[in-house]
Amino acid sequence: MVSACAENKPDETRKTPFELVDFEELPDPTADTLSDWSNVKNGLQTSFVTIDKRFPKSIAPDFALEKQESLTGWRGERVSAQLLLWTNTEIADVKVAITEFRTEDGADLPADVTSARFVRYVMTDEFADGCGHRKPEDFAASLSADMLDNLTSFNLEAKKVRPVWITIRIPEDAKPGNYTAKVLVEGLESPTQELGLSLHVIDQLLPKPSEWTYHLDQWQHPSAVARVEGLEMWSEEHFEALKPQMQMLADIGQKVITATLNKDPWNVQTFDPYADMIVWAKQKDGSWKYDYSVFDKWVQLMMDLGVNKMINCYSIIPWNNEIHYRDEAIGELVNVEAKPGTPVFEELWTPFLKDFVAHLREKGWLEKTNIAIDERTREEVDGALSLLQKVSPELGVSYADNQKTYQRYPNSDDVSIAMGHPFSEEDLKDRQSRGLNTTFYIYCGNAFPNQFTFSDPAESVLVAWFAEAAHFDGMLRWAFNSWVENPLVDSRFRTWPAGDTYIVYPNARSSIRYERLLEGLQDYAKIQVVKQALEGKADQVNLDRLEKSIQKLKITQRNETWNQDLNDAKALLNELSLQLVQSK
Repeated sequence: MVSACAENKPDETRKTPFELVDFEELPDPTADTLSDWSNVKNGLQTSFVTIDKRFPKSIAPDFALEKQESLTGWRGERVSAQLLLWTNTEIADVKVAITEFRTEDGADLPADVTSARFVRYVMTDEFADGCGHRKPEDFAASLSADMLDNLTSFNLEAKKVRPVWITIRIPEDAKPGNYTAKVLVEGLESPTQELGLSLHVIDQLLPKPSEWTYHLDQWQHPSAVARVEGLEMWSEEHFEALKPQMQMLADIGQKVITATLNKDPWNVQTFDPYADMIVWAKQKDGSWKYDYSVFDKWVQLMMDLGVNKMINCYSIIPWNNEIHYRDEAIGELVNVEAKPGTPVFEELWTPFLKDFVAHLREKGWLEKTNIAIDERTREEVDGALSLLQKVSPELGVSYADNQKTYQRYPNSDDVSIAMGHPFSEEDLKDRQSRGLNTTFYIYCGNAFPNQFTFSDPAESVLVAWFAEAAHFDGMLRWAFNSWVENPLVDSRFRTWPAGDTYIVYPNARSSIRYERLLEGLQDYAKIQVVKQALEGKADQVNLDRLEKSIQKLKITQRNETWNQDLNDAKALLNELSLQLVQSK
């Protein structure tokens, strides 16, 4: 068992479906458990390791120990390191602490800018054929280090490794220069070990996430939070529980609020059905009434957190073409199939769209709101857009395209193209010149790059560099928190590769994937600052160097050098940012 921070204990009155804090990881199903640990020295072993690798839980480490780690970052940037712990025998109550960072002339950074979080192992599978229904026995299973747990200490298992994720949040007002700190590792009846950590702060200021131009669209799933936290859907307690989870999304520059128009728009493809945000009612006299109270409260919550560029409302074309409403004449909920282009489609959607426009206008949200369509056929999209143009031309349109048909809808406010599908850079430039948003999206069909729980950690960084290289405005991904049955221990799902449905964990816990995604988004923001400065200095030589490094990352297939190319590009970005400081 583990000892946890008291603030992580769930409310005792909640009926959570599984243990949220004192849980045990699943047994390692691989042959790694037969690893030879006879050459491992007695006692607690520690070493810094790369953040680009996930370390198998049961394999005895065999590499030269690294007791020093060096990091570089801008003021306002969040940087990471990874520490690996392992032991031949059980060691209880292991703690990791980081001292204050100090410079030689006495400047320091507050101790609370650092954190050390134990990385937990979740069950994962493999890409195989990507999309499609899955039986666990048909796919190779393994444990993957991913979740960052908010524990004060950890009991180390014998003949197992335990990663620790170190995070440094460089203050915006940090004095530039070279800082050093100590990482202290101690366990019960185990002497304290000391490792060195250095930090070079460059005198460049990273813009705040709310100012980042990268268009990040990670779909939210409120129902999953209610189920995992054991809360009544849309209760006050539920909305309170949503805040810390969604704050994590705002903290990485999320631009879009995911909302629903009627019943579950994806026909319950997720573990938790999407609950209604807008309740439709057909009254006895045949007129319609729409209850927007949940929709309004949800949108306001997200806006209060700083997510306020777009409201994308799913969907006028649900995956089964069904909508439902309360029929007051019979006192029952009625399901209706309404395919685009049919009379019933127009009959049901016309009064809603007119009322919705009036409501949005009253709230001041009309210009931010898009009617969103996800991966529907060309015929369905044509029918839906025809009605929207006829009835509610004031509403924007958001369209995720896996039909290779995005060019049919050149005026859509927000288009996302499946990664790997063909696109024209001239189209992107044209849309950008007209103020229209164009992103790519990764999904179950992308073996690389992606954010599955078995994906290489640096793939989460690469997606931001890919956007810059291919001149997209950003990225869409489902989903931020569409949790599986018990995401704390098993990331596999009945369809799609493991981890496809979420990148963060209950109780607002982070992951390696989340931290590395943030890293890439910070890089993207830094690229814009550096490019603008180099252009201002007419420094074409360094602009060309940077662009050459960026273009190496315009890849949708894994190659042998991609991770090194990424790290080289990151190093060049910091080198150029330092040169700009020195040339002032």
